[in-house]
Parts: sequence; C-alpha cells; structure tokens
Amino acid sequence: MAFTAQDVNRLRQQTGVGMMDCKKALTEAEGDFERAVALLREKGLAAAAKKADRVAAEGVVYAMSDNDAKIGVIVEVNSETDFVAKNDMFNEFVTSVAGAIEAHNPADVDALLGCKLDSGETVEEALRDKILTIGENLKIRRFTRYEGITASYIHGGGRIAVLTLFDTDLAQSADFETYAKDVCMQIAAANPLYLNREAVPAEVIAKEREILMAQAINEGKPANIAEKMVNGRIAKYYKDNCLLDQAFVKDGDITVAQYTDKVAKELGGSIKVVNFVRYEKGEGLEKREDNFADEVANMIK
Repeated sequence: MAFTAQDVNRLRQQTGVGMMDCKKALTEAEGDFERAVALLREKGLAAAAKKADRVAAEGVVYAMSDNDAKIGVIVEVNSETDFVAKNDMFNEFVTSVAGAIEAHNPADVDALLGCKLDSGETVEEALRDKILTIGENLKIRRFTRYEGITASYIHGGGRIAVLTLFDTDLAQSADFETYAKDVCMQIAAANPLYLNREAVPAEVIAKEREILMAQAINEGKPANIAEKMVNGRIAKYYKDNCLLDQAFVKDGDITVAQYTDKVAKELGGSIKVVNFVRYEKGEGLEKREDNFADEVANMIK
C-alpha cells in the first residue's frame, strides 16, 4: 500500500515523532497508517528501556489544591534536561498525573503507573508515549496526597513546590487563602524540616546536643556554661528548623504560630497547620554533567 507526504505529515502530527522516523514506520507498515502508529509505539517501548539508565534529575515539581473535593497533591516528574521542563506537552502530562493521583489515591508510584488518565490510557502508557515523543528519559519520582483543606504554591517555574494541610473552619474566606499562601511561601523560602518542636525526633535533638556540647567544651567553656550555651543553641535550632517556631518572613517580629493565631482571631475562627511537604526539583539526585567537546565528537561520529 503506497503512502504520500501528507500521510507522513499526519503521522508526525499525531505522534510528535520526527519526520524520518514516521517515513520509516510507514514504509515498514507498507502504508498502513494504524500499523505505523503501532510500530512507533513498539519502538518507543524499546527506546524507553534504552533511556531508563540515563540520569533524569531535571523536570518539575507541581502542586495543586482542590478544596471542593478537599484533596491536595504534590508530585515530582523528572526529565534529563531543563529544556524539556519548559515543554507544554511535558507540563500537560505532569498536570494529568496529578489529576490521576487526586482521583485514584494510589499507594505508591508503581500503583500510580497503573491508574487511568482521563484519556483512557494508563499513566505508564502515557509516560512511554512521552518518552517516545520527547526523546528523553522521564520518571515519576514521588508524590504526596493530602485529604482535607490544603493550599499549594509553585516557585520558580516548578523548581520548588509546597503543599500544606490545614484544619480550619475558615476555608471559604479569601483572607484565609491569603494566609495559606503566605504559609506556603514561608515553607518554600525558609525550608523548615519539621512542623513544630514535637515533630523533631528525640534522637535528632540528642545528636545535636552532643555535637554542640563537644563544640562548647572544645572552646574551653566550663561544663555549667557549656550547658547553658547548648540550651540556647538548641532553642535556635527549633527556631531555624520548625515551621511554627520560625520568624514569619513578612514580619520578623512574630513567629508563624503567632501569625496563624492572629489571622484566626481576626477572622473569628480557628486555624491549625496540620502538615506540609516541600519538594525541590532533583534534590538528592545525581546531576548529569555535560561535556561539550564529547558531545560534538559524538555528533561527528
């Protein structure tokens, strides 16, 4: 069965695959359009397997809140290059993945891959299609899903994302939304490790105290003075690392806890920060190091 240039272009538009690959697929399929699509998808599976070992530490983190459904989601999807993170197709995929997490409440990433998207395909099938189309290794790395009143914030085009869970009777208030965004921005900027002092594991404080005591003794301080110094530094540790103890970024004279109480009193209701999660794109992942000379040499070969 013969095919035309228009057939090649139509296949390219439908799949997003390069012109030459589309022409090869139509040739192999003897002009059968649907068979050519299937061949490209089959080759995409092979391409995905080949790309699986390539470092994907770029991409985006994305967060969304649906306070009608009382569900919030935060997710990280990685790509090999920052260029792909700016691709509309990639970002639409990330948004659809967040929607699947909201709708299906998967237990983990493996379970998420089997969830259906609104398009009818599974997340895994859509992921493979995007790898075929974009030509990079893509990975869904992690996600968190909260049920309740949430607020979300995305900074730097998907470099940092925050999802915060609240217990409040003020969710319908525009002033609460402003407050909630302030808290999310605080978390993005100040990067607290814990919600409050009670959330800090005892072993963390014990280790911190041990290190600080050793430092004070090494500075030549008597044991009683060293103990007071350590207590002061532990208090500072809480102020630096616990969200509710941190100085509020918009008003350094009050803590986040005091800001929360202030807003609740002004609005005539109650607000409690229950939990939060902060994702930073690629944190903890090995970054790819590009060598321009090697890249040019490989292109020549």
